[in-house]
Amino acid sequence: MVSQIQPPTQPEVIYPDSDGQPVANNTIQFGWIVEIKQNLDWLFADDPNVFVAGDLFWYPVEGRNKIVNAPDVMVVLGRPKGDRLCYQQWKEEGVAPQVVFEILSPSNTQTEMDKKLLFYDRYGVEEYYIYDPERNNLHGWLRSEDGLDVIPQMEDWVSPWLKIRFAPSPEGLQLYRPDGERFLNYTEISRNAEQERQRAEQERQRAELAEQARRDAIPRLLQMNLSIEQIAQALGLSVEEVRTLAQE
Repeated sequence: MVSQIQPPTQPEVIYPDSDGQPVANNTIQFGWIVEIKQNLDWLFADDPNVFVAGDLFWYPVEGRNKIVNAPDVMVVLGRPKGDRLCYQQWKEEGVAPQVVFEILSPSNTQTEMDKKLLFYDRYGVEEYYIYDPERNNLHGWLRSEDGLDVIPQMEDWVSPWLKIRFAPSPEGLQLYRPDGERFLNYTEISRNAEQERQRAEQERQRAELAEQARRDAIPRLLQMNLSIEQIAQALGLSVEEVRTLAQE
């Protein structure tokens, strides 16, 4: 009897979703990461096929769990929204993040950032932006036939993929949506949401007062011998509405 030798099974490759390091090293860096990520979420909120992530491990090569990076913010156009433990590119129809943002902290070294640039160039990023909030320096790269090339002028630069505008100034970086609205931070968003809630409540109260005023006017107009039809026309109501309110 001849027994067949089974080939050795390949060990399962584990793709970690964390390296145990914090997302950011300081509040300034974290604030910028959150602001960019949230504003891009809102910008593409109505497009189900734009995935935006912050500090998510990206594995571009199947079976190679040492080839990994975690951009501060990355945008993948053409891939569905949804939660992921990590971004495994071979499970995403091979689509690489087109746009990547990195926010520098004092702990970042030039060697580290050079490695990131090499990684993003090698694995297909189309646009790469680095902002140093401490020094207020902004740099960008755009893919050409030869790979990622430096964008020589970032002032009023418009992202080809995202259509957002970069507006560096001595006071700091500002980002603008395609409609011209400025990116907002969390405090500004919360303040605007509260103002909108108050406006909605005031509008609701005005509508209730106007409705009550119409109701109160019907008996008086009937006492003045106006017809149902005349009252309906005067108050902007239907004849049936006036009849119903008059019977209450």
